[in-house]
Amino acid sequence: MNSLSRFFTAAIFMVGTMPALAQLPPVFETTDASKVRSTALTRKYLTAERIVWVSDSSGKQVQNAVNILNPGIGQADLNQGSYLTLISDKTSKPGLILDFGREIQGGIEIVTTISNKNPVGRVRIRLGESVSETMSDVGEHGATNDHAMRDFVVSLPWLGRLEVGNSGFRFVRIDLVDPDTKVEIKEISATFTFRDIPYLGSFSCNDERLNQIWMTGAYTVHLNMQDYLWDGIKRDRLVWVGDMHPEVMTINSVFGNNEVVPKSLDLARDLTPLPNWMNGISSYSMWWILIHRDWYYYHGNLEYLKQQKEYLTALLRLMATRIDPSGKEILDGNRFLDWPSSENKEAVHAGLQSMMVMAFRAGAELCTILNDPATARLCTSSVEKLKKHVPEMAGSKQAAALLSMSGLLAPDKANAEVLSKDGVHKMSTFYGYYMLNARALAGDYSGAIDNIREYWGAMLDLGATTFWEDFDIDWMKNAARIDEVVPEGKTDVHTSYGGYCYKELRHSFCHGWASGPTAWLTQYVLGVNVLEPGCKKIKIEPHLGDLQWVKGTFPTPFGVLEIEHKKQPDGTVKTTFKAPKGVKVVCK
Repeated sequence: MNSLSRFFTAAIFMVGTMPALAQLPPVFETTDASKVRSTALTRKYLTAERIVWVSDSSGKQVQNAVNILNPGIGQADLNQGSYLTLISDKTSKPGLILDFGREIQGGIEIVTTISNKNPVGRVRIRLGESVSETMSDVGEHGATNDHAMRDFVVSLPWLGRLEVGNSGFRFVRIDLVDPDTKVEIKEISATFTFRDIPYLGSFSCNDERLNQIWMTGAYTVHLNMQDYLWDGIKRDRLVWVGDMHPEVMTINSVFGNNEVVPKSLDLARDLTPLPNWMNGISSYSMWWILIHRDWYYYHGNLEYLKQQKEYLTALLRLMATRIDPSGKEILDGNRFLDWPSSENKEAVHAGLQSMMVMAFRAGAELCTILNDPATARLCTSSVEKLKKHVPEMAGSKQAAALLSMSGLLAPDKANAEVLSKDGVHKMSTFYGYYMLNARALAGDYSGAIDNIREYWGAMLDLGATTFWEDFDIDWMKNAARIDEVVPEGKTDVHTSYGGYCYKELRHSFCHGWASGPTAWLTQYVLGVNVLEPGCKKIKIEPHLGDLQWVKGTFPTPFGVLEIEHKKQPDGTVKTTFKAPKGVKVVCK
Protein backbone atom coordinates (compact mmCIF):
# COMPACT_ATOMS: atom_id res chain seq x y z
CA MET A 1 0.00 0.00 0.00
CA ASN A 2 1.53 3.36 -1.02
CA SER A 3 1.59 6.45 1.20
CA LEU A 4 -1.41 8.03 -0.50
CA SER A 5 -3.45 4.87 -0.02
CA ARG A 6 -2.43 4.82 3.63
CA PHE A 7 -3.57 8.44 3.88
CA PHE A 8 -7.03 7.53 2.62
CA THR A 9 -7.16 4.53 4.94
CA ALA A 10 -6.16 6.76 7.85
CA ALA A 11 -8.90 9.23 6.96
CA ILE A 12 -11.47 6.46 7.42
CA PHE A 13 -10.23 5.61 10.91
CA MET A 14 -9.79 9.26 11.83
CA VAL A 15 -13.48 10.09 11.69
CA GLY A 16 -15.65 10.16 14.75
CA THR A 17 -17.89 12.39 16.79
CA MET A 18 -16.50 15.48 18.47
CA PRO A 19 -16.01 14.89 22.21
CA ALA A 20 -17.60 17.23 24.70
CA LEU A 21 -15.22 19.87 26.01
CA ALA A 22 -13.85 18.94 29.43
CA GLN A 23 -14.76 21.09 32.40
CA LEU A 24 -12.07 22.83 34.42
CA PRO A 25 -11.15 21.33 37.80
CA PRO A 26 -13.02 22.75 40.82
CA VAL A 27 -9.99 24.83 41.88
CA PHE A 28 -10.76 27.10 38.90
CA GLU A 29 -14.26 27.95 40.13
CA THR A 30 -13.26 31.52 40.97
CA THR A 31 -11.48 32.10 37.66
CA ASP A 32 -12.93 34.72 35.34
CA ALA A 33 -14.44 32.71 32.48
CA SER A 34 -13.32 35.38 30.00
CA LYS A 35 -9.73 34.44 30.78
CA VAL A 36 -10.22 30.80 29.75
CA ARG A 37 -10.14 29.86 26.08
CA SER A 38 -11.40 26.48 24.91
CA THR A 39 -10.71 24.62 21.71
CA ALA A 40 -12.62 22.08 19.65
CA LEU A 41 -9.39 20.51 18.43
CA THR A 42 -8.07 17.01 19.06
CA ARG A 43 -4.43 15.95 19.24
CA LYS A 44 -3.03 12.63 18.06
CA TYR A 45 0.57 11.41 17.88
CA LEU A 46 1.87 9.89 14.65
CA THR A 47 4.91 7.70 14.05
CA ALA A 48 7.06 8.37 11.00
CA GLU A 49 6.48 5.98 8.12
CA ARG A 50 9.97 6.09 6.62
CA ILE A 51 13.40 7.66 6.76
CA VAL A 52 13.89 9.76 3.64
CA TRP A 53 17.55 10.72 4.11
CA VAL A 54 20.44 10.47 6.56
CA SER A 55 23.50 12.66 6.51
CA ASP A 56 25.88 9.77 7.21
CA SER A 57 25.48 6.32 5.72
CA SER A 58 28.56 4.89 7.44
CA GLY A 59 26.70 4.23 10.67
CA LYS A 60 29.23 6.25 12.69
CA GLN A 61 27.29 9.49 13.17
CA VAL A 62 23.71 8.26 12.70
CA GLN A 63 23.10 5.01 14.55
CA ASN A 64 20.00 2.83 15.00
CA ALA A 65 17.97 5.18 12.81
CA VAL A 66 15.43 2.54 11.82
CA ASN A 67 14.32 2.19 15.45
CA ILE A 68 12.82 5.68 15.36
CA LEU A 69 10.07 4.18 13.17
CA ASN A 70 8.80 2.16 16.13
CA PRO A 71 5.57 3.59 17.63
CA GLY A 72 6.19 5.54 20.81
CA ILE A 73 4.25 6.05 24.02
CA GLY A 74 5.34 9.64 24.79
CA GLN A 75 6.99 8.69 28.08
CA ALA A 76 10.65 8.74 29.09
CA ASP A 77 11.85 5.84 31.27
CA LEU A 78 14.93 4.50 33.04
CA ASN A 79 15.63 1.70 30.58
CA GLN A 80 18.56 1.58 28.24
CA GLY A 81 18.14 0.28 24.73
CA SER A 82 19.01 0.54 21.07
CA TYR A 83 17.79 4.03 20.21
CA LEU A 84 18.43 6.61 17.50
CA THR A 85 21.83 8.14 18.26
CA LEU A 86 23.31 11.24 16.64
CA ILE A 87 27.04 11.87 17.10
CA SER A 88 28.79 15.03 15.92
CA ASP A 89 32.50 15.80 15.70
CA LYS A 90 34.34 19.06 15.23
CA THR A 91 33.38 19.37 11.56
CA SER A 92 30.30 17.23 10.90
CA LYS A 93 26.87 17.56 12.45
CA PRO A 94 24.58 14.61 11.60
CA GLY A 95 20.89 14.66 10.83
CA LEU A 96 18.04 12.79 9.19
CA ILE A 97 14.70 13.46 7.49
CA LEU A 98 11.51 11.65 8.48
CA ASP A 99 8.32 11.28 6.44
CA PHE A 100 5.01 11.10 8.30
CA GLY A 101 3.19 9.91 5.21
CA ARG A 102 0.78 12.80 4.68
CA GLU A 103 0.53 16.52 5.30
CA ILE A 104 -0.60 17.39 8.83
CA GLN A 105 -1.05 20.45 11.05
CA GLY A 106 0.89 20.35 14.30
CA GLY A 107 4.41 19.93 15.63
CA ILE A 108 6.99 17.44 16.88
CA GLU A 109 7.36 15.48 20.12
CA ILE A 110 10.86 14.26 21.08
CA VAL A 111 11.54 11.86 23.97
CA THR A 112 15.14 11.45 25.19
CA THR A 113 16.79 8.65 27.18
CA ILE A 114 18.70 8.18 30.42
CA SER A 115 21.92 7.58 28.49
CA ASN A 116 22.28 11.25 27.56
CA LYS A 117 24.53 13.76 29.27
CA ASN A 118 22.92 16.59 31.18
CA PRO A 119 22.49 19.03 29.50
CA VAL A 120 21.77 16.97 26.40
CA GLY A 121 22.47 19.51 23.69
CA ARG A 122 20.67 21.34 20.93
CA VAL A 123 18.99 20.19 17.74
CA ARG A 124 17.78 22.12 14.75
CA ILE A 125 14.27 21.20 13.57
CA ARG A 126 13.04 21.97 10.07
CA LEU A 127 9.43 21.20 9.18
CA GLY A 128 8.66 20.92 5.47
CA GLU A 129 5.76 20.42 3.12
CA SER A 130 8.32 18.94 0.75
CA VAL A 131 11.62 17.17 1.32
CA SER A 132 13.46 20.08 -0.28
CA GLU A 133 11.90 22.54 2.19
CA THR A 134 13.52 20.65 5.08
CA MET A 135 16.91 20.93 3.33
CA SER A 136 16.90 24.73 2.94
CA ASP A 137 17.82 27.62 5.22
CA VAL A 138 15.49 30.53 5.97
CA GLY A 139 15.99 33.04 3.18
CA GLU A 140 17.16 30.38 0.75
CA HIS A 141 14.79 29.62 -2.14
CA GLY A 142 12.10 31.64 -0.39
CA ALA A 143 12.12 29.53 2.79
CA THR A 144 10.55 31.49 5.64
CA ASN A 145 9.32 31.39 9.19
CA ASP A 146 6.34 33.56 8.22
CA HIS A 147 3.16 32.99 10.28
CA ALA A 148 4.47 29.66 11.61
CA MET A 149 7.91 28.79 12.98
CA ARG A 150 9.09 25.84 10.94
CA ASP A 151 12.89 26.23 11.23
CA PHE A 152 14.29 26.64 14.75
CA VAL A 153 16.84 25.41 17.31
CA VAL A 154 15.78 23.88 20.64
CA SER A 155 17.58 22.43 23.66
CA LEU A 156 16.50 18.89 24.46
CA PRO A 157 15.65 17.85 28.02
CA TRP A 158 17.65 15.14 29.73
CA LEU A 159 15.49 12.06 30.18
CA GLY A 160 12.37 13.95 29.21
CA ARG A 161 9.81 14.92 26.64
CA LEU A 162 9.62 18.08 24.53
CA GLU A 163 6.84 19.26 22.21
CA VAL A 164 7.67 22.04 19.78
CA GLY A 165 6.39 23.51 16.54
CA ASN A 166 3.04 24.50 15.10
CA SER A 167 2.92 24.45 11.33
CA GLY A 168 1.79 22.54 8.28
CA PHE A 169 4.22 19.82 7.26
CA ARG A 170 4.77 16.25 6.18
CA PHE A 171 8.53 15.97 6.61
CA VAL A 172 10.87 16.88 9.46
CA ARG A 173 14.63 17.21 9.43
CA ILE A 174 16.50 17.00 12.73
CA ASP A 175 20.22 17.92 12.96
CA LEU A 176 22.64 18.24 15.84
CA VAL A 177 23.75 21.83 16.32
CA ASP A 178 26.83 21.57 18.55
CA PRO A 179 30.17 19.88 17.77
CA ASP A 180 31.45 16.90 19.74
CA THR A 181 27.99 16.01 20.99
CA LYS A 182 26.16 12.71 21.35
CA VAL A 183 22.37 12.63 21.64
CA GLU A 184 20.19 9.55 22.10
CA ILE A 185 16.52 9.86 21.15
CA LYS A 186 13.94 7.28 22.17
CA GLU A 187 10.97 8.62 20.17
CA ILE A 188 10.10 11.21 17.56
CA SER A 189 6.40 11.66 16.89
CA ALA A 190 4.36 14.20 14.99
CA THR A 191 1.64 15.97 16.98
CA PHE A 192 -1.39 16.07 14.69
CA THR A 193 -3.99 18.73 15.62
CA PHE A 194 -7.39 18.54 13.92
CA ARG A 195 -11.16 18.58 14.41
CA ASP A 196 -12.32 15.06 15.18
CA ILE A 197 -15.39 15.15 12.96
CA PRO A 198 -16.93 12.53 10.68
CA TYR A 199 -16.70 12.56 6.90
CA LEU A 200 -20.46 12.43 6.39
CA GLY A 201 -20.22 13.07 2.67
CA SER A 202 -18.51 10.62 0.37
CA PHE A 203 -17.80 10.04 -3.31
CA SER A 204 -16.80 6.86 -5.10
CA CYS A 205 -16.74 5.92 -8.78
CA ASN A 206 -14.99 3.52 -11.13
CA ASP A 207 -12.13 6.04 -11.64
CA GLU A 208 -9.80 5.81 -8.64
CA ARG A 209 -8.03 9.02 -9.68
CA LEU A 210 -11.24 11.01 -9.20
CA ASN A 211 -11.85 9.26 -5.87
CA GLN A 212 -8.41 10.31 -4.64
CA ILE A 213 -8.93 13.87 -5.86
CA TRP A 214 -12.28 14.13 -4.05
CA MET A 215 -10.78 12.87 -0.78
CA THR A 216 -7.65 15.00 -1.08
CA GLY A 217 -9.79 18.13 -1.45
CA ALA A 218 -11.82 17.10 1.59
CA TYR A 219 -8.69 16.44 3.64
CA THR A 220 -7.11 19.72 2.55
CA VAL A 221 -10.06 21.66 3.98
CA HIS A 222 -10.24 19.44 7.07
CA LEU A 223 -6.68 20.41 7.99
CA ASN A 224 -7.59 24.09 7.65
CA MET A 225 -10.60 23.72 9.96
CA GLN A 226 -8.63 24.76 13.02
CA ASP A 227 -10.10 27.08 15.69
CA TYR A 228 -10.95 29.25 12.69
CA LEU A 229 -11.15 28.35 9.01
CA TRP A 230 -7.69 29.11 7.63
CA ASP A 231 -6.50 29.48 4.07
CA GLY A 232 -3.36 27.40 4.70
CA ILE A 233 -1.76 25.55 7.60
CA LYS A 234 1.81 26.72 6.91
CA ARG A 235 0.85 30.21 5.74
CA ASP A 236 -1.04 32.44 5.93
CA ARG A 237 -3.12 30.73 8.66
CA LEU A 238 -5.63 33.56 8.37
CA VAL A 239 -9.34 33.96 7.67
CA TRP A 240 -9.35 35.12 4.04
CA VAL A 241 -13.01 35.41 3.10
CA GLY A 242 -12.60 34.79 -0.63
CA ASP A 243 -10.61 31.65 0.08
CA MET A 244 -13.44 30.54 2.33
CA HIS A 245 -16.00 30.13 -0.45
CA PRO A 246 -14.54 26.94 -2.01
CA GLU A 247 -13.72 25.73 1.50
CA VAL A 248 -17.29 26.26 2.71
CA MET A 249 -18.70 24.49 -0.35
CA THR A 250 -16.42 21.55 0.44
CA ILE A 251 -17.52 21.61 4.10
CA ASN A 252 -21.15 21.59 2.93
CA SER A 253 -20.42 18.51 0.79
CA VAL A 254 -18.31 16.57 3.30
CA PHE A 255 -18.82 17.63 6.90
CA GLY A 256 -22.16 19.42 6.90
CA ASN A 257 -22.86 22.05 9.53
CA ASN A 258 -19.75 22.98 11.51
CA GLU A 259 -19.28 25.93 13.86
CA VAL A 260 -15.95 26.91 12.27
CA VAL A 261 -17.80 28.52 9.34
CA PRO A 262 -20.08 30.97 11.19
CA LYS A 263 -17.30 31.63 13.69
CA SER A 264 -14.97 32.67 10.86
CA LEU A 265 -17.63 34.64 8.96
CA ASP A 266 -18.45 36.56 12.12
CA LEU A 267 -14.78 37.24 12.80
CA ALA A 268 -14.39 38.77 9.33
CA ARG A 269 -17.51 40.87 9.88
CA ASP A 270 -16.47 42.08 13.32
CA LEU A 271 -12.95 42.97 12.13
CA THR A 272 -14.31 44.98 9.20
CA PRO A 273 -16.40 48.01 10.12
CA LEU A 274 -18.00 49.53 7.05
CA PRO A 275 -17.08 51.19 4.70
CA ASN A 276 -13.98 48.97 4.81
CA TRP A 277 -13.72 45.85 2.66
CA MET A 278 -13.02 42.48 4.22
CA ASN A 279 -9.30 41.70 4.10
CA GLY A 280 -9.01 45.04 2.27
CA ILE A 281 -10.42 43.41 -0.89
CA SER A 282 -13.78 44.44 -2.33
CA SER A 283 -14.46 41.04 -3.90
CA TYR A 284 -13.93 39.37 -0.52
CA SER A 285 -16.82 41.33 1.00
CA MET A 286 -18.92 40.06 -1.90
CA TRP A 287 -17.75 36.51 -1.23
CA TRP A 288 -19.00 37.00 2.36
CA ILE A 289 -22.49 37.65 0.97
CA LEU A 290 -22.32 34.66 -1.37
CA ILE A 291 -21.12 32.37 1.41
CA HIS A 292 -24.05 33.44 3.61
CA ARG A 293 -26.48 32.70 0.81
CA ASP A 294 -25.00 29.24 0.25
CA TRP A 295 -24.69 28.51 3.99
CA TYR A 296 -28.35 29.37 4.51
CA TYR A 297 -29.48 27.18 1.62
CA TYR A 298 -27.50 24.20 2.85
CA HIS A 299 -28.34 24.53 6.55
CA GLY A 300 -31.45 26.71 6.83
CA ASN A 301 -30.50 28.50 10.05
CA LEU A 302 -32.75 31.57 9.87
CA GLU A 303 -31.81 32.79 13.35
CA TYR A 304 -28.14 32.95 12.34
CA LEU A 305 -29.02 34.72 9.12
CA LYS A 306 -31.02 37.33 11.05
CA GLN A 307 -27.86 38.15 13.02
CA GLN A 308 -26.27 39.33 9.76
CA LYS A 309 -29.09 41.64 8.70
CA GLU A 310 -27.71 44.95 9.92
CA TYR A 311 -24.25 44.43 8.44
CA LEU A 312 -25.53 42.74 5.28
CA THR A 313 -27.97 45.49 4.34
CA ALA A 314 -25.41 48.22 5.07
CA LEU A 315 -22.86 46.42 2.90
CA LEU A 316 -25.32 46.11 0.04
CA ARG A 317 -26.13 49.82 0.27
CA LEU A 318 -22.40 50.60 0.21
CA MET A 319 -21.91 48.43 -2.89
CA ALA A 320 -24.77 50.22 -4.65
CA THR A 321 -22.74 53.44 -4.50
CA ARG A 322 -19.95 51.77 -6.47
CA ILE A 323 -21.81 51.68 -9.80
CA ASP A 324 -21.40 54.55 -12.26
CA PRO A 325 -24.27 55.89 -14.44
CA SER A 326 -23.26 53.61 -17.32
CA GLY A 327 -23.63 50.51 -15.14
CA LYS A 328 -19.91 49.95 -14.68
CA GLU A 329 -18.54 48.87 -11.32
CA ILE A 330 -16.19 51.41 -9.73
CA LEU A 331 -15.06 49.42 -6.72
CA ASP A 332 -12.18 50.77 -4.66
CA GLY A 333 -9.92 48.92 -2.26
CA ASN A 334 -7.73 46.11 -3.52
CA ARG A 335 -9.17 45.03 -6.88
CA PHE A 336 -8.44 41.33 -6.83
CA LEU A 337 -9.79 38.01 -8.12
CA ASP A 338 -6.84 35.66 -7.74
CA TRP A 339 -3.10 36.03 -8.14
CA PRO A 340 -2.65 34.65 -11.68
CA SER A 341 -5.23 37.12 -13.04
CA SER A 342 -4.06 40.10 -11.00
CA GLU A 343 -1.99 41.75 -13.73
CA ASN A 344 -4.81 41.60 -16.29
CA LYS A 345 -6.78 44.71 -15.31
CA GLU A 346 -9.48 44.12 -17.92
CA ALA A 347 -10.03 40.62 -16.57
CA VAL A 348 -10.20 41.90 -13.00
CA HIS A 349 -12.82 44.47 -14.03
CA ALA A 350 -14.86 41.79 -15.82
CA GLY A 351 -14.67 39.59 -12.75
CA LEU A 352 -15.67 42.36 -10.36
CA GLN A 353 -18.56 43.38 -12.62
CA SER A 354 -19.74 39.78 -12.55
CA MET A 355 -19.30 39.44 -8.81
CA MET A 356 -21.36 42.58 -8.23
CA VAL A 357 -24.21 40.98 -10.17
CA MET A 358 -23.87 37.70 -8.28
CA ALA A 359 -23.64 39.41 -4.88
CA PHE A 360 -26.66 41.66 -5.50
CA ARG A 361 -28.73 38.68 -6.65
CA ALA A 362 -27.76 36.81 -3.50
CA GLY A 363 -28.50 39.96 -1.51
CA ALA A 364 -31.99 40.21 -3.03
CA GLU A 365 -32.68 36.60 -2.03
CA LEU A 366 -31.44 37.09 1.51
CA CYS A 367 -33.22 40.40 2.03
CA THR A 368 -36.47 38.87 0.84
CA ILE A 369 -36.02 36.08 3.39
CA LEU A 370 -35.20 38.71 6.03
CA ASN A 371 -38.36 40.68 5.18
CA ASP A 372 -36.49 43.77 3.97
CA PRO A 373 -38.23 44.58 0.67
CA ALA A 374 -36.57 47.99 0.31
CA THR A 375 -33.03 46.57 0.27
CA ALA A 376 -34.20 43.69 -1.92
CA ARG A 377 -35.48 46.23 -4.47
CA LEU A 378 -32.17 48.11 -4.27
CA CYS A 379 -30.36 44.86 -5.06
CA THR A 380 -32.62 44.09 -8.01
CA SER A 381 -32.27 47.58 -9.46
CA SER A 382 -28.49 47.41 -9.02
CA VAL A 383 -28.41 44.19 -11.05
CA GLU A 384 -30.36 45.89 -13.84
CA LYS A 385 -27.87 48.77 -13.86
CA LEU A 386 -24.89 46.43 -13.96
CA LYS A 387 -26.36 44.40 -16.85
CA LYS A 388 -26.04 47.48 -19.08
CA HIS A 389 -22.26 47.07 -19.07
CA VAL A 390 -20.84 43.71 -20.18
CA PRO A 391 -17.01 43.60 -20.22
CA GLU A 392 -14.92 41.43 -22.51
CA MET A 393 -13.40 38.18 -21.28
CA ALA A 394 -9.92 39.61 -21.89
CA GLY A 395 -8.58 36.14 -22.70
CA SER A 396 -8.94 35.20 -19.03
CA LYS A 397 -10.47 31.97 -17.81
CA GLN A 398 -11.16 33.66 -14.48
CA ALA A 399 -13.14 36.44 -16.17
CA ALA A 400 -14.91 34.01 -18.51
CA ALA A 401 -15.98 31.85 -15.58
CA LEU A 402 -17.47 34.71 -13.57
CA LEU A 403 -19.12 36.34 -16.59
CA SER A 404 -20.77 33.00 -17.30
CA MET A 405 -21.85 32.36 -13.70
CA SER A 406 -23.31 35.86 -13.41
CA GLY A 407 -25.35 35.49 -16.58
CA LEU A 408 -23.68 38.49 -18.21
CA LEU A 409 -22.33 36.14 -20.87
CA ALA A 410 -23.79 32.99 -22.38
CA PRO A 411 -22.03 29.96 -20.85
CA ASP A 412 -21.71 28.30 -24.28
CA LYS A 413 -19.80 31.30 -25.60
CA ALA A 414 -17.50 31.53 -22.57
CA ASN A 415 -16.77 27.81 -22.77
CA ALA A 416 -16.20 27.66 -26.52
CA GLU A 417 -14.02 30.75 -26.78
CA VAL A 418 -11.99 30.64 -23.57
CA LEU A 419 -12.66 27.94 -20.97
CA SER A 420 -12.24 24.92 -23.25
CA LYS A 421 -9.12 26.30 -24.92
CA ASP A 422 -5.53 25.22 -24.14
CA GLY A 423 -6.50 22.30 -21.92
CA VAL A 424 -5.66 23.06 -18.29
CA HIS A 425 -3.23 25.83 -19.14
CA LYS A 426 -4.16 29.17 -17.52
CA MET A 427 -6.19 27.41 -14.82
CA SER A 428 -5.68 28.31 -11.17
CA THR A 429 -6.22 26.37 -7.99
CA PHE A 430 -8.66 28.96 -6.54
CA TYR A 431 -10.63 29.98 -9.61
CA GLY A 432 -10.39 26.51 -11.09
CA TYR A 433 -13.55 25.78 -9.09
CA TYR A 434 -15.45 28.52 -10.88
CA MET A 435 -14.02 27.47 -14.24
CA LEU A 436 -15.43 24.00 -13.59
CA ASN A 437 -18.79 25.49 -12.56
CA ALA A 438 -18.93 27.59 -15.73
CA ARG A 439 -18.15 24.56 -17.90
CA ALA A 440 -21.00 22.73 -16.17
CA LEU A 441 -23.34 25.63 -16.98
CA ALA A 442 -22.35 25.15 -20.61
CA GLY A 443 -23.16 21.45 -20.37
CA ASP A 444 -19.50 20.48 -20.83
CA TYR A 445 -19.32 18.09 -17.90
CA SER A 446 -16.89 15.75 -19.64
CA GLY A 447 -14.49 18.61 -20.31
CA ALA A 448 -14.62 19.63 -16.65
CA ILE A 449 -14.03 16.06 -15.46
CA ASP A 450 -11.00 15.81 -17.74
CA ASN A 451 -9.70 19.11 -16.32
CA ILE A 452 -9.98 17.69 -12.81
CA ARG A 453 -8.10 14.53 -13.74
CA GLU A 454 -5.28 16.39 -15.47
CA TYR A 455 -4.84 19.51 -13.32
CA TRP A 456 -5.54 18.37 -9.76
CA GLY A 457 -4.38 14.84 -10.56
CA ALA A 458 -0.98 16.18 -11.57
CA MET A 459 -0.37 17.38 -8.01
CA LEU A 460 -1.03 13.84 -6.79
CA ASP A 461 1.44 12.56 -9.39
CA LEU A 462 4.09 14.76 -7.77
CA GLY A 463 3.45 13.20 -4.37
CA ALA A 464 0.94 15.70 -2.95
CA THR A 465 -1.43 14.60 -0.21
CA THR A 466 -3.14 18.01 -0.07
CA PHE A 467 -3.84 20.56 -2.81
CA TRP A 468 -1.64 23.58 -3.32
CA GLU A 469 -1.95 27.35 -3.26
CA ASP A 470 -0.94 27.52 -6.91
CA PHE A 471 -0.13 25.10 -9.70
CA ASP A 472 0.77 25.35 -13.37
CA ILE A 473 0.65 22.26 -15.55
CA ASP A 474 3.95 23.30 -17.15
CA TRP A 475 5.63 22.57 -13.82
CA MET A 476 5.28 18.87 -14.63
CA LYS A 477 8.08 19.02 -17.20
CA ASN A 478 11.04 17.06 -15.81
CA ALA A 479 9.68 17.52 -12.29
CA ALA A 480 10.84 15.54 -9.28
CA ARG A 481 8.34 14.35 -6.69
CA ILE A 482 8.03 16.44 -3.53
CA ASP A 483 8.47 13.36 -1.32
CA GLU A 484 12.03 12.60 -2.42
CA VAL A 485 15.45 14.18 -2.42
CA VAL A 486 15.56 15.84 -5.83
CA PRO A 487 17.59 13.62 -8.19
CA GLU A 488 20.34 15.23 -10.23
CA GLY A 489 18.97 16.61 -13.49
CA LYS A 490 15.39 16.85 -12.21
CA THR A 491 13.50 20.07 -11.44
CA ASP A 492 12.62 20.87 -7.84
CA VAL A 493 9.03 22.12 -8.08
CA HIS A 494 9.00 23.71 -4.63
CA THR A 495 12.20 25.74 -4.99
CA SER A 496 11.74 26.62 -8.66
CA TYR A 497 8.24 28.01 -9.09
CA GLY A 498 5.63 30.31 -7.63
CA GLY A 499 5.05 34.04 -7.85
CA TYR A 500 3.58 37.06 -6.10
CA CYS A 501 3.37 36.32 -2.36
CA TYR A 502 4.11 32.59 -2.70
CA LYS A 503 7.48 32.40 -4.40
CA GLU A 504 9.40 29.14 -4.13
CA LEU A 505 9.41 27.55 -0.65
CA ARG A 506 7.01 30.16 0.72
CA HIS A 507 4.46 28.45 -1.52
CA SER A 508 1.74 26.75 0.53
CA PHE A 509 1.18 23.08 -0.29
CA CYS A 510 -2.06 22.86 1.72
CA HIS A 511 -4.45 25.62 0.67
CA GLY A 512 -8.18 25.26 1.15
CA TRP A 513 -9.13 27.36 -1.87
CA ALA A 514 -7.83 24.52 -4.05
CA SER A 515 -10.50 22.05 -2.88
CA GLY A 516 -13.08 22.94 -5.56
CA PRO A 517 -13.22 19.50 -7.26
CA THR A 518 -14.63 17.96 -4.08
CA ALA A 519 -17.67 20.22 -4.06
CA TRP A 520 -17.94 20.09 -7.86
CA LEU A 521 -17.94 16.29 -8.09
CA THR A 522 -20.60 16.11 -5.38
CA GLN A 523 -22.85 18.62 -7.12
CA TYR A 524 -22.43 17.75 -10.78
CA VAL A 525 -21.36 14.08 -10.92
CA LEU A 526 -23.08 12.69 -7.82
CA GLY A 527 -25.72 15.22 -8.80
CA VAL A 528 -26.75 16.90 -5.53
CA ASN A 529 -28.46 20.27 -6.06
CA VAL A 530 -30.06 22.03 -3.07
CA LEU A 531 -33.32 23.69 -4.12
CA GLU A 532 -34.77 24.87 -0.81
CA PRO A 533 -33.14 26.22 2.38
CA GLY A 534 -32.06 23.60 4.84
CA CYS A 535 -31.92 20.92 2.13
CA LYS A 536 -35.66 20.44 2.43
CA LYS A 537 -35.77 19.86 -1.30
CA ILE A 538 -32.91 18.40 -3.33
CA LYS A 539 -32.72 17.67 -7.03
CA ILE A 540 -30.54 14.73 -8.05
CA GLU A 541 -29.14 15.35 -11.53
CA PRO A 542 -26.02 13.26 -12.26
CA HIS A 543 -23.62 13.80 -15.15
CA LEU A 544 -21.36 10.77 -15.34
CA GLY A 545 -19.41 11.60 -18.49
CA ASP A 546 -17.32 8.52 -19.25
CA LEU A 547 -17.88 7.00 -15.80
CA GLN A 548 -19.77 3.72 -15.46
CA TRP A 549 -21.01 4.19 -11.91
CA VAL A 550 -20.96 6.69 -9.08
CA LYS A 551 -22.14 6.42 -5.50
CA GLY A 552 -21.85 8.57 -2.44
CA THR A 553 -23.45 10.31 0.47
CA PHE A 554 -24.40 13.90 1.22
CA PRO A 555 -24.96 15.50 4.66
CA THR A 556 -28.23 17.34 5.29
CA PRO A 557 -29.65 18.83 8.52
CA PHE A 558 -32.03 15.82 8.57
CA GLY A 559 -29.38 13.14 8.13
CA VAL A 560 -27.31 11.62 5.35
CA LEU A 561 -28.68 11.25 1.81
CA GLU A 562 -27.41 8.08 0.07
CA ILE A 563 -27.18 8.02 -3.74
CA GLU A 564 -26.04 5.56 -6.40
CA HIS A 565 -25.95 5.86 -10.20
CA LYS A 566 -25.26 3.07 -12.69
CA LYS A 567 -24.88 3.53 -16.41
CA GLN A 568 -27.02 1.07 -18.35
CA PRO A 569 -26.08 -0.69 -21.63
CA ASP A 570 -28.13 1.83 -23.61
CA GLY A 571 -26.27 4.77 -22.02
CA THR A 572 -29.03 5.82 -19.67
CA VAL A 573 -28.33 6.18 -15.97
CA LYS A 574 -30.27 4.31 -13.30
CA THR A 575 -30.44 6.23 -10.03
CA THR A 576 -31.32 4.90 -6.60
CA PHE A 577 -31.32 6.87 -3.37
CA LYS A 578 -32.24 6.73 0.28
CA ALA A 579 -33.29 10.08 1.72
CA PRO A 580 -33.71 10.97 5.38
CA LYS A 581 -37.14 11.97 6.59
CA GLY A 582 -37.70 15.67 5.97
CA VAL A 583 -35.82 15.81 2.65
CA LYS A 584 -37.85 15.78 -0.55
CA VAL A 585 -35.86 14.43 -3.49
CA VAL A 586 -36.66 15.00 -7.14
CA CYS A 587 -34.77 13.31 -9.94
CA LYS A 588 -34.31 14.66 -13.41
